[in-house]
Amino acid sequence: MFTILPIKGHIDQIDGFNCDGISAGLKPNGNNDLGFIYTNEPCDVQAVFTENRFQAAPLKHYLQYEEGFKTNFVLINSKNANALTGKKGIEDINTIFSSLSFDLVNPIMSSTGVIGNPLPIDKIVKGANSFDLNAKSGENLARAIMTTDAYEKSCMYEVKLEDGSSFKIGAVAKGAGMINPNLATMLCFICTDAAVPLNDMKEALEVNSETTFNAISVDGDTSTNDTVMLLANKKSNTYDKEAFIEAVRLVMHDMAMLMVADGEGAKKAVAFEVRNAASKEEAQKAAKALSNSLLVKTALFGEDPNFGRIASTIGASKVISDEEKLVISYNDVVVYDKGELCFDEEQEAKAAKVLGNDKFKVICDLGVGEYSFTAYGCDLGYEYVKINADYRT
Repeated sequence: MFTILPIKGHIDQIDGFNCDGISAGLKPNGNNDLGFIYTNEPCDVQAVFTENRFQAAPLKHYLQYEEGFKTNFVLINSKNANALTGKKGIEDINTIFSSLSFDLVNPIMSSTGVIGNPLPIDKIVKGANSFDLNAKSGENLARAIMTTDAYEKSCMYEVKLEDGSSFKIGAVAKGAGMINPNLATMLCFICTDAAVPLNDMKEALEVNSETTFNAISVDGDTSTNDTVMLLANKKSNTYDKEAFIEAVRLVMHDMAMLMVADGEGAKKAVAFEVRNAASKEEAQKAAKALSNSLLVKTALFGEDPNFGRIASTIGASKVISDEEKLVISYNDVVVYDKGELCFDEEQEAKAAKVLGNDKFKVICDLGVGEYSFTAYGCDLGYEYVKINADYRT
């Protein structure tokens, strides 16, 4: 038995983890743009990355380390992705780390921002050399890694085991646009003092990615820098595998839902639940088709309960389905029921009221099997175009 309790604060509350964020001059508005996570002792690390074929230089740099390596330092910058920068992008990372004035053990760099520009090495080195490695400001770090995010993203939990022992786990993340299933334009750093074995760290990330970061979509695009990283220093001397995997799931789910809710210009966070599909794969395929559909997203933005767009998207996904078995609902308001049109004036008004909320479900019961999957998305409106038209400026 175990209990998982949310607690206030940031990852700096976890014993042995320090962090901070500063302005190094990468963002012209003077906002924080460079941050770090530092551990008093080297800790175990595992990560999952984007499936984009053009992985950014920080990901390639990480993958040069031997499996099972330990680290004591993660450097994170915003405004510049260091992606599509060739071999020089990796060389620039090595130059930065060799220019820092403190001891590093297998340092890691993570970047987010504009693709195709070389790193401003001098600014990053000057900023990083000003870090106070004893600082504990998770809020500053959360701000430093933001790009188009409207707000900081973090969470913390304490896990209490039956014998009275406990460990903590928390995360800091960024992500608001260019988000698609198979990770997203996002960075997420999960820290824990649990005494978790390295193999269990990898399993926890892989098992929980499917229903969290791999189930969200803002605009159907997958970026070059997407990273979910798990750091464990084992200082609590406490561990329970079942509790740990569930705690990682909660942390990843929290961060994923904050990203969807913060979709660039988004006003609505929507769960697309597909029920009774012929297989697990078909349930995922249909749910993700709905979360990615631009026609569905724009209808949600207009608060138009146009079930025809829902049905059309299900059909276009080519999953096994039959209009005589299909049921479509907005929350508990049924608008299409196994070939019967329920979309009279009264039901349309009820459905429109559901779409007026900032959170709701679109439920599609295919009626052809027993498998279900929920994908998460948001609406798409004018602000999204404005943000991305001006992204580089």
